Amino acid sequence: MEPTAIEATVDFHADGVQHGFLKLPHSHDQSAWGCVTIPITVVKNGEGKTALLTGGNHGDEYEGITALLNTCHQLMPNDIKGRVIILPMMNAPAVTAGTRTSPWDQGNMNRAFPGSPTGSVTEQIADYFTRYLIPQCDTALDIHSGGKTLDLIPYAASHRLENLQQADACAEGARLFGAPYQVQTTEMDATSMYDTAVEQQGKIFVTTELGGGGTSTPDSIAITQRGIHNFLVFSGILQDDYRHPPAAPVKLELPDKHCYVQSEHAGIIEFSVHLGDTIKQGDLIGKVHNIERTGTEPIPYYAERDGILLAKRHLGRIYIGDTFAVIAEPV
Repeated sequence: MEPTAIEATVDFHADGVQHGFLKLPHSHDQSAWGCVTIPITVVKNGEGKTALLTGGNHGDEYEGITALLNTCHQLMPNDIKGRVIILPMMNAPAVTAGTRTSPWDQGNMNRAFPGSPTGSVTEQIADYFTRYLIPQCDTALDIHSGGKTLDLIPYAASHRLENLQQADACAEGARLFGAPYQVQTTEMDATSMYDTAVEQQGKIFVTTELGGGGTSTPDSIAITQRGIHNFLVFSGILQDDYRHPPAAPVKLELPDKHCYVQSEHAGIIEFSVHLGDTIKQGDLIGKVHNIERTGTEPIPYYAERDGILLAKRHLGRIYIGDTFAVIAEPV
């Protein structure tokens, strides 16, 4: 395997607080000798565990970006034992553009792993995580929300894994994160995800979905900040107590891909249920209106299972193949 072209301006082994960049040379029309710069903070105090904290895996998901930027200037070496590596804007080009994917190569960071040292910008960043950052960590937290196209109830999640001890540790990390909901999830396509790259290296991994609509709220940021604090306590790095939410998380699961309800029609979606509602099989979820002509009946979509409406499409405009509802089952 070829060496990476990415250079880190921080010393991962030095004590103290460092703010720097991952620099990837990138020649383009606006800068012949340019580079992609990904901000990074390393906070270290002696020997101990390492936590890798990431936001901005998708560039229009702001809870993780905002809360981790706060953490970068608030977390001090005396607060911890060990090391915290923070990348609030994992896919920096996408964050700069305010888009889910990178404007340089249309790369979806969370579908680019394990990456390639000679691939596109997104693939090279993924490769650096796979070969240089993930091996350094013991635990990893990747903070997601719904971006511009989805609204979600706030939850922390883990996956089913063949290694049951690892799976239990990930689930405990998700529980202690302290979001209102905890989900054991089955992804639609896990093969090329960052989640899978971390889990395949035997690390403890927790992910989240903490809002949506392409913005953040005081409540969603408060949940995220509390979760980061709790995750660092869980990791054995932050020497402090857990910050407990008002109630224990409601446990849900996505047992299979059929939890994701996709449209087979294009038009305007009219929902009949609210986010977080309890749904029974046969309930009307919503209707898709034809926008090409008047006088046609909207197409109804009914729930094919009981559960909780975990996520819904944020945008009114809908196209064939769009997931517009996700129904989770209570545990």
